[in-house]
Amino acid sequence: MQLNLTRPICFFDLETTGTNVAKDRVVEISILKIFPNGNRESKTWLVNPEMPIPDEVVAIHGISDEKVANEPTFKQLAKEIHRMIKDCDLGGFNSDRFDIPMLAEEMLRSDIDFDMKNTVSVDVQTIFHKMEKRTLGAAYQFYCNKDLADAHSAEADTLATYEVLLSQLERYPELENNIKQLAEFSTHRQFADFAGFLGYDDDEEVVFSFGKHKGKKVKQILEDEPGYFGWILNADFPLYTKKVLTQIRLNELNNKLS
Repeated sequence: MQLNLTRPICFFDLETTGTNVAKDRVVEISILKIFPNGNRESKTWLVNPEMPIPDEVVAIHGISDEKVANEPTFKQLAKEIHRMIKDCDLGGFNSDRFDIPMLAEEMLRSDIDFDMKNTVSVDVQTIFHKMEKRTLGAAYQFYCNKDLADAHSAEADTLATYEVLLSQLERYPELENNIKQLAEFSTHRQFADFAGFLGYDDDEEVVFSFGKHKGKKVKQILEDEPGYFGWILNADFPLYTKKVLTQIRLNELNNKLS
C-alpha cells in the first residue's frame, strides 16, 4: 500500500532530555519524508542539548552526555531540519501532544518561525488507541507482526510509525487514505497552541484552558488585565503559547488603531 498524498508528509520522532516542553531539549531527531510518488528521504541527527541528560532518561533511550558532546546543537541544525519539513504535513506517534510541541519550541528558540497554520498532522498513536488501545511496540507487533528492535531509537520508532499507519489503512477500510481525514481522525481536542493552554469556545474564539481564567475569552482578559499577559510572557510557558497570545494581542491593538 502507498499513502494517498497531495504533498509530502514527514514522519518524525524525537528523543529528549525529558518531557517538559518548555525546559527540556532534543537529543535525537529522525525524519522520514514520504513524497506523493512514493519516494522516500530519511535523515537522523544526534543533537547536543547543551544541558545534562538525566540518568533515568539515558536508561530509556541510551543517549548519554558523552554520546552527544561533540554533536551539533539544535540551533545549528534548525535550518536544515526546517528545509526538510517545510511545506510538508507531519506524522508521528504521540506527536500532537509531545513531538510537535517540542519541535516548535526548539524551532522558536532557534529563531525560526515554526507554524502549523497550513499543515495537518497525523498522530498514529491516536488512531491506534481509538482502534486497539496499545503502545508503539504492541502496535508494531499487532499491525505488522514484527518485534520493534531498538525501541526508543528515534530512527527505529520513526520507521515503525510509518509502517503501522500503512497497516492501519489496510486493516480498517473505514479509514480514508487521505492525510487531511487521517489528521482529523487522529486529533484530540482542538487547541490554539500546541501545549493545550489555549482552547476554543463554541464561537471558535480563543479561550484560556487553565487557571483562574479558564474558559474565558483571551482577548477580553488581555484587555481587562494587561498584567496577566505580562505575567505569562515572563513565566515558564512554552514559546509557542506566548507567540499565539502575542499575535492575539497585536491583532486587538491593530483593530483599535484601524
